[in-house]
Amino acid sequence: MRVETLTGTAITPHLPALARLRITVFRDWPYIYNGDAAYEENYLKIYAQSARAAIIFAFDEDTIIGASTCLPLSDETENIRAPFAENGARIFYFGESVLLKAYRGHGLGVKFFAAREAHARSFGTYETAAFCAVQRPDNHPLRPPGFVPLDVFWTRRGYTKQPHLQCKISWLDLNETEETEKPLIFWTKPL
Repeated sequence: MRVETLTGTAITPHLPALARLRITVFRDWPYIYNGDAAYEENYLKIYAQSARAAIIFAFDEDTIIGASTCLPLSDETENIRAPFAENGARIFYFGESVLLKAYRGHGLGVKFFAAREAHARSFGTYETAAFCAVQRPDNHPLRPPGFVPLDVFWTRRGYTKQPHLQCKISWLDLNETEETEKPLIFWTKPL
C-alpha cells in the first residue's frame, strides 16, 4: 500500500474512482447515503479547481482503496463556511476520509490526518483544521447494534468536538425517497 498527496489537475483522473469509493463507504452507517455517481463526480471537481486543495489517496498497487480530502474553508460551499463566520479565512477544511473496510485498522486513517495537516501547514497561513461528522439519533432504525463512533480516534488525533458549530447537508438516505437535511457537528484542532 502507498499513500500519495495529489493537487490541482493531478486529481482529475482519479475523481471517478473517488466518486465510486465515496458511494461505497458512505452507504454504511452513519451516513447511509444512497449515492449517485454523476452527482459525486460533479461535487468532487471542487478539489481540482481549488488552488490549495489536496486529496490524499491510498493505493493497493494501482487500485484506490481510500482517500482523504482537504481545502481552504473559504473554497467550500456556504453551508459549510457559515458556522465559522468571519474566522473562515484561517481554517483548512477536511472534507472526508473514506477507506474500504478491508483496509481499516492498519494506520491509514492516521496517515490521512497527518498528510492533510502537513498540507494545510505548508501554506503558513492557516491556524485551524476543521471537519464535520453527521449526527444520527441513537434510536435511528438503521443504526447497527454495537456501533462505535470515531470520537475516540479523532480525539487521539488532537481534535475537539465543537457542538456549537453545526451545519446541515442534504442527501438521500437508503431508506428515503427524497433528500433530507442532516445535522453535522464540527471538530477542530489548532494547526
